[in-house]
Formats: sequence, structure tokens, C-alpha cells
Amino acid sequence: MSKRGKAYVKAKERIEEREYVLSEAVTLLKEIKASKFDESVDVSVRLSVDPKYPEQMVRGTVVLPFGTGKVKRVLVIAAGEKQKEASEAGADFVGGDEIVEKIQKENWFDYDVVISTPDMMKSVGKLGKALGTKGLMPSPKSGTVTFNIRDTVAEIKKGRVEFRVDKSGIINSSIAKTSFDAEKIVENSKAFIMAILKARPVTLKGKYVKSVFISSTMSPSIKINISELES
Repeated sequence: MSKRGKAYVKAKERIEEREYVLSEAVTLLKEIKASKFDESVDVSVRLSVDPKYPEQMVRGTVVLPFGTGKVKRVLVIAAGEKQKEASEAGADFVGGDEIVEKIQKENWFDYDVVISTPDMMKSVGKLGKALGTKGLMPSPKSGTVTFNIRDTVAEIKKGRVEFRVDKSGIINSSIAKTSFDAEKIVENSKAFIMAILKARPVTLKGKYVKSVFISSTMSPSIKINISELES
């Protein structure tokens, strides 16, 4: 196990062994930041679900009020007028079968999100292995297989985040940058956590959220009390 740096150890000493109110946690997170670069702010939520059962798979999307601080590069695979719609909406890359061929032949992955219209999924399906391993495969459940190209591109550019529970029952996502005002980090965190709360499986009994932590790229994590959001 690698030895922690002095800045990390000093920051860790300031974090008490208790649950913090969200606004208090965010204030502390900004205070203990020691690096010179603009770190990402991450929220990690541990759930009591067992993702191996389809009915307990928690996933969804949420548009963060103030974005993530990173503008995602969007690729739209469509045909006809939908290509024009994608370009007008601000998609970074637009194409049809020729884009599918480019990805196949050149292993081209200079984008962060792939959106496809339903009629193009027969072609996009050929990219299942290439896109799937990178988490880029369009899916109806994530809203990236759609004819509503204009709104989908706009939402992603504004800061739409996709979340999905991993095999250990954890959902983790970057929701802001440390340079954001504390109030903006709080509001983004609330939106993210609330979206997960609303995605609770209807068949799940008992406690849903085990724990919630907030951290930045280089900081220790701070445990959050979300009872105010659960009520």
C-alpha cells in the first residue's frame, strides 16, 4: 500500500468520524483542498441492492443544475434529417454508417458519449464489443437511443450524468469541480443523490442507502448524512 502524502494526512486529520450535513461537508471539502489544479468532486453512494438480480439494478440519468465542469464530446450516429438536427444541437461528431466503419477500422474513440437513433442500432450493434468495453454503447435505458436528438444532445452538454450501480453495490460519479461555489456543489450533490433515491427498486425491502461519501480527486472522503433528503 502506497504511503499517503503530507497534504492528504493533514486533510484527513480535519475530518471527524461522524456524518456531516451536506453543506457542512462541502465547506470542509473546499477548505482541505491542497492541490493547485481544479479537482473533480465525486459523490459515492453505497446501496443495499444486489445488482446480480435484474430487478435490483439501479441506473438512470440526471441533469445537474450547474453541470460537471466538463463539457462532454458527443457523437451522434443517425441518418437523414436527424444528422442536421444533431449538428444544430451542438453535437461534436455526426455521421451514419461511415462513422461505424471508422470506429471499426481505426479504433476511434475521441468522444465521451454516443447517441444513436433507433433505426441505426442495427449498424451500431456491430460496435457492441468496441463501445461496450468503454461504457459508450448507446442504450434506451440511459436515454442514448432516441429520435429526440436535439434535447438529448442539449441535456448532455448542460451536464447530464448517467449513473449505474456496480457489482459491489456502489454508484460513483463526478458531480462538480472544486472551483465551483459551495452552493453549486451542494445543489449538484442533492440532484445526484435525489435521482438515486428516486431510482429505488420497488421490490427492495428495508434500508436502501447504506452510506454516502463526498471527496475530491486528491482528498480523503467525508461521510454525509442524507436524512434531510430521504424525508
